[in-house]
Amino acid sequence: MLLFHPMDFFILIAFGISLWAQLKVSSNFNTWSQVPASSGLSGAEVARMILDRNGLYDVPVEVIPGRLTDHYDPISRVVRLSEPVYYGRSIASISVAAHEVGHAVQHQQSYGALVLRHRMFPIVNFASGVAPFLLLIGFLLHQFSLIGLGIIFFSFAVAFQVITLPVEFNASSRAKKFMLAEGIIYSDEKRGVNKVLGAAALTYVAATLISVLELLKYVLIFTQSNNEE
Repeated sequence: MLLFHPMDFFILIAFGISLWAQLKVSSNFNTWSQVPASSGLSGAEVARMILDRNGLYDVPVEVIPGRLTDHYDPISRVVRLSEPVYYGRSIASISVAAHEVGHAVQHQQSYGALVLRHRMFPIVNFASGVAPFLLLIGFLLHQFSLIGLGIIFFSFAVAFQVITLPVEFNASSRAKKFMLAEGIIYSDEKRGVNKVLGAAALTYVAATLISVLELLKYVLIFTQSNNEE
């Protein structure tokens, strides 16, 4: 029942969407990396400009190795940009840089979803590690109490991913507003920004969809098994 459940069909479709989204991220980044930004600014310069405009003078911008490894570290309060983004002067580079700064501004303004996400992280970190073992042992031994506990723990991980969605969409929205307000991009460059950030957002949507469907699968199996007892 665990290996062949009707929900697996929908989960496979969600996995397909996830793979397609990841390909879109890479494809759109490559395409718009070839289009120079009219401002002539690099990703690092855009990040620094937006940070300073928002009073975040103490938040550094660091370069890190890799490709699409860009992120904002809320613990160290550092914006870290991959080399192609940090040094790049393309639409793709400045879009990604502005998005990561969006997270820094969210942190400064105590954006609700971000605050909740940070508070949940220690619990989710533990729960996501324990849940698979509880579910596996519970189903193998037919221990419904372990299965139920595993589902509860897995629910925390799913909730974390759901909360991540508004955080990411809001950061992208802020990025676009920042760049337009500061004259970093012009209206005819918005299409490229939307392509780059939209594809990235789709990866989070797909990952969340997979988790929600997996949770629903476990709940259905648990309910059915209980009814058969």
